[in-house]
Amino acid sequence: MVFNYLTAHAEVDDYSPLLVAPLTMAESFLRLIRREQEHAQAGRPAHIVAKMNALLEPSVIEALYQASQAGVEIDLIIRGLSILRPGVKGLSDRIRVRSIVGRFLEHSRIYHFANGGNDEIYLGSADWMPRNLFERCEVVFPVRDPAARARIHDEILPAYLADTVKARLQQPEGNYIRASKLLKDAPAFSSQDFLMKLAEGKVDLDAIPAAIPARPPAKGATRKAKAAD
Repeated sequence: MVFNYLTAHAEVDDYSPLLVAPLTMAESFLRLIRREQEHAQAGRPAHIVAKMNALLEPSVIEALYQASQAGVEIDLIIRGLSILRPGVKGLSDRIRVRSIVGRFLEHSRIYHFANGGNDEIYLGSADWMPRNLFERCEVVFPVRDPAARARIHDEILPAYLADTVKARLQQPEGNYIRASKLLKDAPAFSSQDFLMKLAEGKVDLDAIPAAIPARPPAKGATRKAKAAD
């Protein structure tokens, strides 16, 4: 159906299980975010982990703010530009944003939704940007293979969330501070180095330290760390 759309401009109402831009993707992502909000309000597991190059779409940012206020924990791994403000009291208390820039270009897009305990993971080509969601054809697909889902859920995303070597954490004011300066008690851990060693069979999952929530520090500590950075 996607190829028919590309070659013959033949649109249909439903491309399930694919999310296809500029037709269904934006509303599908908003629906998935709202579903996490409903899970949180009902006391069920509610967590979003999203990895992308940039976050610029206002409707998605507003939905993430609302989800945070409803109790959804949100971890965003955004290599480039993000105009969302994390850690703002009453607005985005439960949202954390980190950027990881290392030896290799971080170009993958991964979207994980806890879904009340029935986790869903999506991969694809689209960032949460107007041009990706509304201006060109992009496709995001659900990961159905159990082994692939386990690798993403248990290896890849936890490694990125535990990075303290190459990660920079976005503050409510919009500036970024090295994770190593904010999380001084956390062990030094590089997600890219770990994933290379894992592929070579030199380490196992026990090498991933527990992720430490990147909560914004007090303003005085923020100014001090920013000056040191």
